[in-house]
Amino acid sequence: MKDLVAGQIDMMIDQVLTCLAQVRDGQIKAYAVTAKSRLAVAPNIPTVDEAGLPGFYVSNWNALWAPKGTPRTIIAKLNAAAEAERKTLEEQLAHKLAAAEKTIASTREAAMSNVRGIAAEAAAAIVQRLTGLLPDGKSVDSAVDASLKG
Repeated sequence: MKDLVAGQIDMMIDQVLTCLAQVRDGQIKAYAVTAKSRLAVAPNIPTVDEAGLPGFYVSNWNALWAPKGTPRTIIAKLNAAAEAERKTLEEQLAHKLAAAEKTIASTREAAMSNVRGIAAEAAAAIVQRLTGLLPDGKSVDSAVDASLKG
């Protein structure tokens, strides 16, 4: 963030909660949120769809991994402990996180489904970028250029 504010780098992708103060202070410009809908904490920032890069959805997530072959009983205990801690932290931080982030997975299966979905969406966005065409036939470069001028 320091390098972006200082002009050492031109852009970065970051979590909303860690850069929103700089956006609101006018130190940096937010071009889009990598979500399917605008965020309640930043309603004036367009989505990537609105900014001309449809399908480039990225969310912040964390996972707790265990070695291959870890018994399911141990996995269940770890999952229960992590979920209890997550709920405690979520309750403590609820006012800060209001609509900015949400829990998308709490089990191994849900996390793997999320990883597969993110990979598929990223692959589609990369293919669109490499081919230079969006689903509606518009050029990616012209859509991005138009959003940056606005």
